Amino acid sequence: MSAFEFFFSFYGLLLGLSVAVIATGLATAIQHRKKVRIGRLTPLLATFVALDIATFWDSAWTNFRDMPFSYGLLVAGLAVALVYFIAATLVFPHQIEDGDSLDDHFWANKRIVLLLLVAANGLGVLMMVWASIGKPGGLGTMLTYAANMVLYMALIVPAALAKRARLVFWTVGAHVVIYLILAVASALYPTPS
Repeated sequence: MSAFEFFFSFYGLLLGLSVAVIATGLATAIQHRKKVRIGRLTPLLATFVALDIATFWDSAWTNFRDMPFSYGLLVAGLAVALVYFIAATLVFPHQIEDGDSLDDHFWANKRIVLLLLVAANGLGVLMMVWASIGKPGGLGTMLTYAANMVLYMALIVPAALAKRARLVFWTVGAHVVIYLILAVASALYPTPS
C-alpha cells in the first residue's frame, strides 16, 4: 500500500461515513413519510451535502495522489472530514415524531450546515493550493480553485443567511445543478489519469 493509499483509505472512510449518515437520515424520513411532512428543503440540502462531499472526495484524489504522505496531511484531511461529518449529521433529525415537519428541522439547522460546508471547502481550497505549489500548471490550478470558491460562496453564503425558502431553494438548487452538470460532463469526457 502506497502512502497515498494509506492516507486516502482513512480520508475516504471518514467521508464515506458522512454519506452514510445522510443516507440513513433519508431512509428514516422515507420510513416515516406517512407521519412526517418531508417537504423539499431537507432533501435538497441532503442532495447538496452528498454532492459536495463527492466533489471534495474527487478533488482530493486528483490533487493529493502525488504528494508525499505526512502527518500534517493526515490531520488536515481529518479536520475537513470531521467538518463534513458534523454537517452531515445535522441534515436530518435524529428522532422523528408523528406530525413533525422536516422543514422545521431544516430552518433550525441549515445555517450551521451550510456554513460548515463553506468552512470545509475553504480548508479544502487551502489544502489544494498547498498541493499545487511548485507543480507544473500549479498557478492555473490555484486560480481555478479560487474562482470555484468565489462561485461557491456567492451561492452558499446567501443561502446560509437567507430567511426565505425561495432564495435557499434557488441558490442551493443552482449549485446542485452545477454539480450534476460536472458529473455528467466528467462521465461523458473523462480525464485521463
